[in-house]
Amino acid sequence: MTAVLQNIIDGRPTASDGELLDLIDPSTGEVYGQAPISTAAEVDAAFAAASRAFPAWRDATPAQRQLALFRLADALAEHAEEFADLESRDTGKPRATLVSDEIEQSVDQLRFFAGAARELNGRAAAEYAEGFTSYVRREPIGVVAQVTPWNYPLNMAIWKIGPALAAGNTIVLKPSETTPSTTVRLAELAAGILPAGVFNVVLGDRTTGALLTEHPVPQLVAITGSVRAGQAVAESASKQLKRVHLELGGKAPAVIFADADLQRAARGIAEAAFFNAGQDCTAATRVLVHSSVHDEFVRTLVAHVEAEIRTGAPDSGAFYGPLNNPAQLERVAGFVERLPEHARVETGGRRQGETGCFFEPTVVTGVRQDDEVVQNEVFGPVLTVQPFETENEAVELANGVPYALAASTWTTEHATAMRMTRALDFGCVWVNAHIPFVSDMPHGGFKQSGYGKDLSVYGFEDYTRLKHVMSSLE
Repeated sequence: MTAVLQNIIDGRPTASDGELLDLIDPSTGEVYGQAPISTAAEVDAAFAAASRAFPAWRDATPAQRQLALFRLADALAEHAEEFADLESRDTGKPRATLVSDEIEQSVDQLRFFAGAARELNGRAAAEYAEGFTSYVRREPIGVVAQVTPWNYPLNMAIWKIGPALAAGNTIVLKPSETTPSTTVRLAELAAGILPAGVFNVVLGDRTTGALLTEHPVPQLVAITGSVRAGQAVAESASKQLKRVHLELGGKAPAVIFADADLQRAARGIAEAAFFNAGQDCTAATRVLVHSSVHDEFVRTLVAHVEAEIRTGAPDSGAFYGPLNNPAQLERVAGFVERLPEHARVETGGRRQGETGCFFEPTVVTGVRQDDEVVQNEVFGPVLTVQPFETENEAVELANGVPYALAASTWTTEHATAMRMTRALDFGCVWVNAHIPFVSDMPHGGFKQSGYGKDLSVYGFEDYTRLKHVMSSLE
């Protein structure tokens, strides 16, 4: 019989009365399990559990919360191979590199936030008015609702729960309906470490997500997802004046100057464009290259892609796996099918095989700034290349999209790099690299890429509130 995942509410697996969705392996198209579309009553139960658990978790010492997160990180590390198996089955990602690429990062991020739990500090006490002492308390917000996407199911769950738990909040989290397995397993491990009700997981689709974000209990809603989803959450939250934390889409440019190391740039950008099948909001999606080296760079890039970048099954040794689901495959193929006549597909551009959701690594030249493929997020293995003449034009093209999450610039001139990092209107800018992350530095964008920060102490502070306490000295 097909296994059916269960919600984790109040520290216990809890069956749902909701309709069941099939879980499909995107590499084979085969059904391997089912998960429920949780009902309003089940969402209510999860928030009730989180509300009951909040006072004690809030009042736990930072050292106690830190120890719990360290234990959860250790448990994740001990079960790394199991999590990699689950993640590969849900997403189709190459199995051989999942532990090093994602599981170990998740462990490190949990450990970072465990350390941050000891830094829940306010401003030192002082007398700002005669006869009164003032100080600032930094406190947890309360119960928070969180929604995570399908591109990095475990990693995005860690980005959400790590700072929230470290700060003393309790959680109700909904993973994507297509990739819930690692989140449920994480909650199962957490149930043996955290107090009951501190971390709850409810499964479901958009309907369930709306029940979470519109619920009256949570004081903060945090989501990683599409711009459309973020807009819906922000609109819903505004009616109850809830705080919102949005990490949304991206359309990252990679700006290459004539003096750049073209071989290095081609290799780095190809890896950043096609890692995880381009299903990454920080993926390099738009190459902007100086006209004097445009043709040379395109030849170098295409040669590298055709020699080194291929898609295939999780156990095939391929660089990336399938797109997440048939709808995403159709979406990506549609962008290529609708390319204008002036655009040219240099390599790729087609579905690969008849089984699974595989799409070839695709490089497109001849595009113009107002083309759909330049302006809109494809979220797939499609990379465009445009020439520029001047630094000012490069900045204008790079910033001339609705998104502002990440960018990179490639040059050997220090002054050029410094000017570009200032001028590029993106939340993260890399120099001579694209896509590396560290737990200690913030991740988050501007414009339609959302607001709020993940990772780092800034991400931790997003899950806190400030209280001014003023005491009379008489």
